[in-house]
Amino acid sequence: MRMLLRGAAALAAVVTVASLTSGAAAQPLTERAAGTVQSSAAARIPPGVTAGVAVFDRQTGTFTERVDDSARFRSASVVKLLLALDFLWNRGPDYVIPAADRARLEPMLRGSDDDAANHYWSTYGGPAIIKRMLDRPEVGLRDTAAPPTEYAGFWGYTAMSARDTVAVYRYILEKAPAPVRTFIMDNLRRSTRCSATDHFDQHFGVAGSFDRPWAVKQGWSGKYAKGTCGSQATPSATTAQSAAAPGAAAVDLIRPALHTTGTVGADDRTIVAVLTLHAAGTSYGKAYTDIGRLTRSLNVPGGVRPSGTWFGTWGELVNVRKGPATGDERITRLPAGVEVLVGCQTRGEVVSVPPYTNDWWAYLPQYGGYISNIYISSPDNRLPNVPECGSPRP
Repeated sequence: MRMLLRGAAALAAVVTVASLTSGAAAQPLTERAAGTVQSSAAARIPPGVTAGVAVFDRQTGTFTERVDDSARFRSASVVKLLLALDFLWNRGPDYVIPAADRARLEPMLRGSDDDAANHYWSTYGGPAIIKRMLDRPEVGLRDTAAPPTEYAGFWGYTAMSARDTVAVYRYILEKAPAPVRTFIMDNLRRSTRCSATDHFDQHFGVAGSFDRPWAVKQGWSGKYAKGTCGSQATPSATTAQSAAAPGAAAVDLIRPALHTTGTVGADDRTIVAVLTLHAAGTSYGKAYTDIGRLTRSLNVPGGVRPSGTWFGTWGELVNVRKGPATGDERITRLPAGVEVLVGCQTRGEVVSVPPYTNDWWAYLPQYGGYISNIYISSPDNRLPNVPECGSPRP
């Protein structure tokens, strides 16, 4: 039986990176030090991260950021945009979506549900979906390619670039029939914090860097230390081994991938595509933090930055609570080592992690809850330059 790639995890198998069967030749991926960019005034790429970046301002019709934007990455769940478009393509003029398909498409777009993607990939021809999208000039794909022939069942191995991702959003927003545009974008605006299949916290990158309005489709694939969301811990995703075929236009199937894509600002003003690869063994929290820092560095017209101060955290699966006490309802648990935005702080229950004790709690506006300051990377119990809740900012 053919196995289908589950978007958050590559197969636990030996995989050869083979030449791709369609699409233009890709630029090689290059690792760039922080602050070193190609054709960009702002993008800061953390050390050890390989990135393809494209930011397009629809109001002016210009790119504000371009960093290796034609380089191919394995798409992971970003390809779900193409799966949805292919399904909806010939359903006009009314574009009525059967109830069974609506029940699949909505969680696929909002929560990145993999079972839904498996259904559409296996039912509608797998790689033939990618070929159909490539053959549609109105979409304007140049670098996208179907998975290597020997991995035709793995939808997450579809190759995409940052500029092709921008092209997909431009098609949806500017050319697609209104019912298609409304259905896809409304679901992306309702992106859930927890992914439907893996319980990964998927509000990284665009979703964590800007206040609403935004719409996002995220992607991740590879071996991470635990990532989690809600009350469930997520087992580590597995990664594949690979060796590039000589002379092939290859896509890296080894390193952990984390992608953030979507629109930011009123009327979906700016399209953002940030595709990244991280060093083997990178924790989900570190990758989450790195892609957040990169995304926040970008010139995104119309984007509103959330107020507060960013801090690193330590500890495994730190609880975010409704109030500043360990008995209060748990909202979620943080990926280990993730960076968080602190809006204010308040005194609450004393927490002890020997040899430390702390009665200060930080309010995290993006989660709507509190964590003990004992888990925030700061030398003092009371965080510097962070106001008490209810007080004006200093």
